[in-house]
Amino acid sequence: MDANGFSSATINDLQSIVVGRSREAELVVAALMGGRHLLLEGPPGTGKSTLLRAIAVSANRGFEFVEGNAELTPARLIGHFDPAMVLDSGYRPDIWIDGPLARALRNGSLLYIEEMNRVPEETLNVLVTVMSEGDLTIPRLGRIKADPGFGLVAAMNPYDAVGTSRVSSAIHDRMCRVLMDYQSAEDEHAIAIRALASTPSADSVSKDGVSIDDIWTSKIVELVRATRSHPEVRVGSSVRGAIDLITMAHQLGRLRATDPTDPAVGLDAALAALTGRIRPADSSRSTPEQIVTELWNTVMAPDQAGKAQSRKAALTTTNR
Repeated sequence: MDANGFSSATINDLQSIVVGRSREAELVVAALMGGRHLLLEGPPGTGKSTLLRAIAVSANRGFEFVEGNAELTPARLIGHFDPAMVLDSGYRPDIWIDGPLARALRNGSLLYIEEMNRVPEETLNVLVTVMSEGDLTIPRLGRIKADPGFGLVAAMNPYDAVGTSRVSSAIHDRMCRVLMDYQSAEDEHAIAIRALASTPSADSVSKDGVSIDDIWTSKIVELVRATRSHPEVRVGSSVRGAIDLITMAHQLGRLRATDPTDPAVGLDAALAALTGRIRPADSSRSTPEQIVTELWNTVMAPDQAGKAQSRKAALTTTNR
């Protein structure tokens, strides 16, 4: 075990929390063992934050989560003096309130910044010195030196350009990069099954004697994966879409007193779970409802597709 709490056992511990990702876990742990900072790059729903949280728990390390957005100012990231106390008694160290960056530096925690390319450049510039020198100087407060266990890990979705900005080469030059793309169909199937088994909805279904049909679940995962390669889709659904679709189908089936694999139930669940997650290409003339219905009819069994199609005929002719 190294001084930061990492060891080869860390990788083994992750297998009970994270499905697959053994290579990525090794790369992340190796970088943190070496005191490097990291960029995890990949689409939403690929387990970036799940993996890092699991690593922090396994190594008994603190974890500071920061949601990256346009409102993340330097003060919100670093910390600030209490305004009311400043007016009353001026700037004093005892009225300083640590932000997530200051807490992570002092405590030797992992600082995780989600959606780094949504963070304003002014705020990102604060991180340059932190990554290079391992400390942070705050006017009227002084210098905060990073505890040896401190590590910065940021995540970025390369496929979403809305509301994002270019991350400077100064930031990239100070970080190692690990690509986290979608996992295999087998891994996503295992993720869907594991997620269902740990939710209250799965418990209520099992009490009614309804079991998860393995072949049907595999088909659902196949359907969700097909959204990523559809010619009219710019951004497809992550495995979260499969989890929500299966959950919705089980609960909708209970409400309708029928099996969750009923085609009408399944298509309704697919429309609810997937249409908000996919982004049609700019050149597409199809609605998300039309695309999901088409994929349902293609992926699911032909007899199911035919039954569901008659129920959803109106949706496939809806104008954009």
